[in-house]
Amino acid sequence: MRHARMGRRFDMPTSQRLHMFRTITQAVIRDGGVHTTQARAKEVQPMVDKMITLGKANTVHARRMAFTTLNDLNLVKHLFDEVAPKYATRPGGYTRVVKLGQRKGDASLVARLELV
Repeated sequence: MRHARMGRRFDMPTSQRLHMFRTITQAVIRDGGVHTTQARAKEVQPMVDKMITLGKANTVHARRMAFTTLNDLNLVKHLFDEVAPKYATRPGGYTRVVKLGQRKGDASLVARLELV
């Protein structure tokens, strides 16, 4: 997965970081939203938007591109058949980051990344 901008490193190796992004993206598409840290939510938001944009295209190539990120055929089917058609007329901005305050244990900023 290539990204246009150099993002946060989250003090982990690249492969581990990208796997974390994939996992959060899968959770948002499957469940409609996820609680995570604010920094992670901001980094994953463009990936989720890109997956929904691919879902709107609804071509074999778009399905294959989505599968390279999601790695789950059932989730790709869910994306293309149920999630993406909801946003057929929307030109972009499929997700929002709702700030929830600080986590009690380590005081890190927590947010909810959810579909609009």
